[in-house]
Amino acid sequence: MALRSLSRMSLLLVAALLMPLIVTTFEKPLQFAPHLCVALVTVLFWEGSFAILRRKPVSFHGITTALIVCVLIPRDLTLWQLVFALSLGVVLGELVFGGRGFSFLNAATVTLSLLIFSFPQVELAAPSQTLALATLPGAVMLLAFGLISSRVLIGCVLGAAAVLASGSHQIDAVSTLTALAFGLVFLTAYPLTAAATNPGRWFYGAFAGGLIVVLSQGATLNTEAVVFGSLIASIFAPLIDHLVMLTHARRRRARHV
Repeated sequence: MALRSLSRMSLLLVAALLMPLIVTTFEKPLQFAPHLCVALVTVLFWEGSFAILRRKPVSFHGITTALIVCVLIPRDLTLWQLVFALSLGVVLGELVFGGRGFSFLNAATVTLSLLIFSFPQVELAAPSQTLALATLPGAVMLLAFGLISSRVLIGCVLGAAAVLASGSHQIDAVSTLTALAFGLVFLTAYPLTAAATNPGRWFYGAFAGGLIVVLSQGATLNTEAVVFGSLIASIFAPLIDHLVMLTHARRRRARHV
């Protein structure tokens, strides 16, 4: 992806995150500022270090990773835990592949996954209804600019609803959408790691939504399940797109036989 396109994407993601950041500031006023400052310093340190090693201009794409992570981490997370998880997430999830635009993983998703794996006592913040509502303006903007796909969003909601309906659980639409909203927009539908083909987006979204419900182990969806569901789905996204393209190629060949 061209550098100009990546910069535009990062700026739009930052703009989409402004309302969720404001809500998070009010919900955890004492902890948010230190977490945000440390997260920004950490990602910029690693971005700068890899830029120097590769003799390339320093990018600021990692800022979006820091912002997403800071919305979802718990209030009592220590700063050293944040630095540890964010360092591994940014380096292993993005920079070792060549930086943003070359990796098939979302660094924020990798960071949050490593945080849960490394510190089992850590529970990610449960999104509030206020945060879910604050996510909507940014989601609309990202949809308007074509950065996220409505097929992924709808597919994920339908996939989650289908798995919930297949069990004996009462489906609470409000609580389901509240739990999904922020993670769905900024983790599952992340533009560089979601499926890129239109049929693949439907399947990818439904696959992620189903995984989130299964990993939640109940009718109440949790943030950890959203993170792991998004991570697993993104790993399979290239395969999903590849199978879609193979299917299209076979259909074209069959027409000309």
